[in-house]
Amino acid sequence: MQLLKNHQHRRMPWKNGGGVTVEIAVFPENASVDNFDWRISTATVASDGSFSVFTGIDRTLSVLEGDGITLSVEGLADQELKGETPPFSFPADSPTSAKLLGSAITDLNVMTRRGRFTHQVSRYGVTKPVSLSLNGATVLVFCSKGAVQTGDTQLEVNDCLRFEHCNNAELQLSGNGIAFVIVLNPV
Repeated sequence: MQLLKNHQHRRMPWKNGGGVTVEIAVFPENASVDNFDWRISTATVASDGSFSVFTGIDRTLSVLEGDGITLSVEGLADQELKGETPPFSFPADSPTSAKLLGSAITDLNVMTRRGRFTHQVSRYGVTKPVSLSLNGATVLVFCSKGAVQTGDTQLEVNDCLRFEHCNNAELQLSGNGIAFVIVLNPV
């Protein structure tokens, strides 16, 4: 188990230069935007525009803060995403543009290299204890609002807890907040 505190996350420019990404975790460690197998990050989208294209990457986006966003992904119906909307998965190599529904948003991005890893992202509003059974090579719990506790570890906003080799692992979440559980598996 590894605790990834908000102040430790790496800040870096977007691939297209249009903003800043906060990289929470990446594999292999210290991989670049061109050679990662998986990557978890947040970003603030402050204006309408095109998303960076990531060849061979599958992506899931969730809105954490703000009014929301409409994504236009080539080949798919437009998707309106808000804070309460389930995470939305799409191919990151399809041309994608975004239109804000109002103010700037902050989003959570989970990306995996197609043919190497798959991922699943679930959102949990934690107001009473939640029990989860997990199977994954790597599992991350990201706190986006409030505070979420798992075992003896409390996660504050933008903190993340990383687990390795979770086969039929039981995970208890408690507290008062919103947690995203990200399951990553090699192909």
